[in-house]
Amino acid sequence: MSEQIVKSSHSLILDNRSVLTLTGVTDVQGFDEQTVNLVTDVGALVVKGEMLHINKLNLESKDVQIDGKINSLQYMGQSTKSIKSKLFR
Repeated sequence: MSEQIVKSSHSLILDNRSVLTLTGVTDVQGFDEQTVNLVTDVGALVVKGEMLHINKLNLESKDVQIDGKINSLQYMGQSTKSIKSKLFR
């Protein structure tokens, strides 16, 4: 039997630091007006800013759009759960 390797795709477009459009998002682990924690095909992503709102969320097509003032984007590896568990010991 041969195994098929499925390549995953992830992209992001930041428009004028106010609209962030992402593809390849598999989960939203949590969010508030200052932080959005996402899991993408290439690892966890933390979006920080002000007055953040998830405008579009479709996990079937893996698309997310976030509105607000985007201050930073940081990839954290495969999951942010380990980081949270370290913080709350």
